[in-house]
Amino acid sequence: MLDSLDKIAIGSDHAGYKLKEYLKVYLQSQHYTVMDFGTHSEDSMDYPDPIHPLAKAINEKEYEKGIIICGSGNGVAMVANKYTRVRAAVCWNEEIVKLARLHNDANIISLPARFISPEQGLKFLEIFLSTDFEGGRHLRRVEKISQIL
Repeated sequence: MLDSLDKIAIGSDHAGYKLKEYLKVYLQSQHYTVMDFGTHSEDSMDYPDPIHPLAKAINEKEYEKGIIICGSGNGVAMVANKYTRVRAAVCWNEEIVKLARLHNDANIISLPARFISPEQGLKFLEIFLSTDFEGGRHLRRVEKISQIL
């Protein structure tokens, strides 16, 4: 059985479909087992439909990391962040991606397909997958994220 580190969850709406498919090919070439939560075409659909099951799987630790994609990256991130153990970060440049992992221990990268190229998306994904959480003073802050006051 593959470790959760070898498995990646991916999902998108219709606006993110092409980028999702592009990133899937890369992940598979790197020997990840990719679970595609959909969508499976460019036909218009509602982004919460694939993102709720994906975020639930991350929340239940079936997957350690995930990739979600829509036009702006915001809608899918809003859905994913409803789950207690999910920390989805909308990422649009390399520094944001790195800080999302280093300081926030983001476990889902949310990409804005209408604002980045496929090549940028791939670079962001590589940074996301290769950057470890820094811990230290950031751990205390991350632990406070899911607290309900």
